[in-house]
Amino acid sequence: MSGHSKWSTIKHKKAATDAKRGKIFTKLIKEITVAARLGGGDPSANPRLRAAIDSAKSQNMPKSNIERAIKKGTGELEGVNYEEITYEGYGPGGVAVLVETITDNRQRTVAEVRHLLSKRGGNMGEPGSVSWVFEKKGLVVIEKDKVDEETLMDVALEAGADDIRDEGSEWEVETAPEALPAVRDAIKEAGIEIISAEVSMVPSNTVKLEDEKQAKQMLLLMEALEENDDVQNVYANFDIPEDILKKVA
Repeated sequence: MSGHSKWSTIKHKKAATDAKRGKIFTKLIKEITVAARLGGGDPSANPRLRAAIDSAKSQNMPKSNIERAIKKGTGELEGVNYEEITYEGYGPGGVAVLVETITDNRQRTVAEVRHLLSKRGGNMGEPGSVSWVFEKKGLVVIEKDKVDEETLMDVALEAGADDIRDEGSEWEVETAPEALPAVRDAIKEAGIEIISAEVSMVPSNTVKLEDEKQAKQMLLLMEALEENDDVQNVYANFDIPEDILKKVA
């Protein structure tokens, strides 16, 4: 399974046991603020803001927090001046890593991302070094025991999905970014439980990590980057076989 969908599965299962709601809220508030600043405060006319609000609601963020973040983005309330920066690098085994950040201090963020990469067997790359590996897609990840392939295919393709892939213990439904809300909602309305539904950067190729040490380092790197307050999303093209993943995850 490609790195991001596999990591999404691990991350969402961890979220069920880890009390990190404050950190999640901080990242969501940043995304809502930037989305409102760039595209306006009306979610019906701003797909990025609408997606951010949906994510916030799924985490039970209070409505007042969402409204305040929007107003900070539109300038109705005073707020921090954030900028978006994407860093590129390599993880253990030459895995391509894309790190999306929202920060109010560029120097701090680049230093921290570089440190985290080097600490876990990776290194920072030049702009454009790995971004060509990834393409923006909508992804819905579903545990296999929640639905059979034929039922999922009927629901997802009818709603506008592009493809359904067998990724070991999960189904991965791929869509165009703009089709994600309709596909996600159709799957939910069919009574099918999902692990995650998000716009993601999907790799065109993967790097298989069959060495346990490298696999563990890669997962620790993903977790460390995700834990950083300035990091919004981390994407990688690793492929860890199921038997190794069970040992190291």
